[in-house]
Amino acid sequence: MISLSFGSFGRRNFTVEPLAASDCTHLHHIHTQTFRHPWSEEDFHALIGQDTVFGFVAREEGQPGSAAGFVLARLVLDEAEILTIAVSPDVQRKGVGHALMDAVLRHLHGERARSLFLEVDQANVAAQALYRRLGFVKVGDRPAYYQTEGGRSAALILRRDLGSPA
Repeated sequence: MISLSFGSFGRRNFTVEPLAASDCTHLHHIHTQTFRHPWSEEDFHALIGQDTVFGFVAREEGQPGSAAGFVLARLVLDEAEILTIAVSPDVQRKGVGHALMDAVLRHLHGERARSLFLEVDQANVAAQALYRRLGFVKVGDRPAYYQTEGGRSAALILRRDLGSPA
């Protein structure tokens, strides 16, 4: 079990823990706040129930059962992908996303994964900066993938090599 404590942002401390099915209501709520086409609670339940899917939730200390952000990922053989990551707007740019991605990377290291992929909206500059800091590089794009208020936006496909198993 991974549990990471991090940050002290104006007296706000957070922990990162493995996701549970009981978190689905919170995941849906945060997804609704951060995505134009959010996933339903049922979508989250279905994903969390899959053997290849894992994830982590960030909680503010002293607020059990709450969620400040989360990440869902899938690992098949030695290749992983981020399915979705979202951070509550009130704690964005406070290190929560970085801590969630760090938990995923630690987990994948333990699983001896070789690579991690994700897609990010080309308009999401803050997320792209985080992923660059974490060592991701662009390996492709999907033109007009995301629907936006102004039309459509490309998805950038990013990869981070995690090394080869010994």
